[in-house]
Amino acid sequence: MDSIELLKKQHSEKFAAEAHIFGHIHAGNRIFIGTGCGEPQYLVNALIKHVGSHPKAFFDAEVLQVWTLGVAPYTDKKFKHNFRHNSFFISDNSRDAINKGAADYTPVFLSAVPELFRRKIVPIDVALIQTSMPDKHGYMSLGISVDITKAAAEAASVVIIQINENMPRVHGETFIHVSDADFIVHHNEPLMEFESKVSDDIAQKIGRHVARIIQDGDTIQVGYGKIPNAILCHLDNKKNLGVHTELLTDGIVELMKKGVIDNSRKELNKGKSVAAFCMGKRSTYEFINDNPSIEFRPVSYTNNPLNISRNSNMIAINSALKIDLTGQATAESIGRLFYSGIGGQADFMRGAILSDGGKTILALESTAENGEVSRIAPLLSEGEGVTLTRGDIHYVITEWGVAYLHGKNVRERAMDLISIAHPKFRQELIEKAKGLGLIYSDQAFIPGERGVYPEELEKHKVTKSGLKIFLRPVKISDEPLLKDFFYSLSSDSMHKRFVSSRIDMPHERLQPFVIIDYSKEMVILSVINDTGHEKITGMGQYIIDENSNTAEVAFVVREDYRNHGIGAEILAYMTFLAKKNGLNGFTAELLSDNFSMLHVFENAGFEINKKWEEDMCSLKMSFKN
Repeated sequence: MDSIELLKKQHSEKFAAEAHIFGHIHAGNRIFIGTGCGEPQYLVNALIKHVGSHPKAFFDAEVLQVWTLGVAPYTDKKFKHNFRHNSFFISDNSRDAINKGAADYTPVFLSAVPELFRRKIVPIDVALIQTSMPDKHGYMSLGISVDITKAAAEAASVVIIQINENMPRVHGETFIHVSDADFIVHHNEPLMEFESKVSDDIAQKIGRHVARIIQDGDTIQVGYGKIPNAILCHLDNKKNLGVHTELLTDGIVELMKKGVIDNSRKELNKGKSVAAFCMGKRSTYEFINDNPSIEFRPVSYTNNPLNISRNSNMIAINSALKIDLTGQATAESIGRLFYSGIGGQADFMRGAILSDGGKTILALESTAENGEVSRIAPLLSEGEGVTLTRGDIHYVITEWGVAYLHGKNVRERAMDLISIAHPKFRQELIEKAKGLGLIYSDQAFIPGERGVYPEELEKHKVTKSGLKIFLRPVKISDEPLLKDFFYSLSSDSMHKRFVSSRIDMPHERLQPFVIIDYSKEMVILSVINDTGHEKITGMGQYIIDENSNTAEVAFVVREDYRNHGIGAEILAYMTFLAKKNGLNGFTAELLSDNFSMLHVFENAGFEINKKWEEDMCSLKMSFKN
């Protein structure tokens, strides 16, 4: 006798006819249906068939779900007297009905939903769920859908289970005993699969930016879609990553198979990848089956910010539909259109902020609607819900770069976000920000390609002393960094660099250093990452003289970083760029007692012609082939 026949013999009353089972659903009942790929498809279709053949069986039942990937037949107009759909997260299949008023959306942090069930604030009368086959002890696993499903099963008055041999047996807090089921339907069918979106070039650029922030040993949370796919595929060179997430995806499983994710440095659930549900392909379901390195738990555990924060260096990576220039983001609505939901991202972002060394990353494409709309806007629009507040976000990343917002004032935030907006929208954003009083009223801007930050010129270097520096062009958002840099210099250094007795650096003097036409001049910064924040250790500049096809050059190094070879590296890199642009050489004007700068020039391999006049030295430096 096989296990099913034995189960039927032991619990014959649970294997009733479907008409009898669904006869336990009454008018006004609240019916819970399992989540995403774990949805019990056969049970849902059987329920619809039952209502089709018994149209007066019940009325005004409320169908509760966190996310449906199925066809959601209960939203069909012909069943409007039987069912009313209420979703905690809006999917493609429910969006239209919700926005037409034919279905409902309940905005709530996903971590809070199980408690709504337990306290009967949202009571559950009937739960339709799917499990694995029972083991010899009578325990069935909720498999790929634990999330809010376990809480619904525990709170429901009537529990109807579809057991399916294709559902994996997943470790963790996933089990329900046969005795807790009121009715059982045995039906094997393939689980729904979620095909990940193919990453395009834009997503790949975003993925590379995000990967730079993630360090060996970090614990990550990442969502679904083409941007998360691109992020995960750029983590192959990382080591000892951990996972504490809501959703387990194909990309996470691939990193586990490669040994990139081993959870060896996590504090909470050490050695385990922890998630609440899974959406992926069959091979992923096979991998998590009876895999002791993976544990699924309800969202009341995985999404609890206090639990999330117990992992140090927690990195929460999420996306949004739009962010405004002050750092408010919406992930749930477009204007008055309800689009998705709060979900779990606010839980994870706040948990990561509480984590020791934690970071929050908002990754999004810079435009929407085929490039016609900027996702970075002056303000959120009327009706758009603030999913993430100004305090929730550390990094914002688009294909155009990285903006760090944490601890910055509104003006700095606005300039940082404008610098990573799509170039065709930047001038408009500058003007709107001026009008709103968010940035300086005289803020300059160079439109077109001439003012687009040349990311391809970023270089990592090691100086003669072994100091690791990052050489990059100046950005429109670098004014605060340059201000700190210039005020770190002594009055003597300022005098030698600018041949002036002025030591003040107000906005009016700083702006020309950051608003540049990259086709006519270049400012190169030497940057180090100091406790997670950029610090300028040196700056070089050249301005092209088109008549002589040369450029006037100068550089300065922060006092506490001198004698490391930073000036030589800056000059060598500017020389490389100048040669690449077809220039013949440099000129320089320096005070006659500026021996340190003169020494760097003399050792740079130029053919130098010097001219001394009183306290000044003029240099003409030709490039050698």
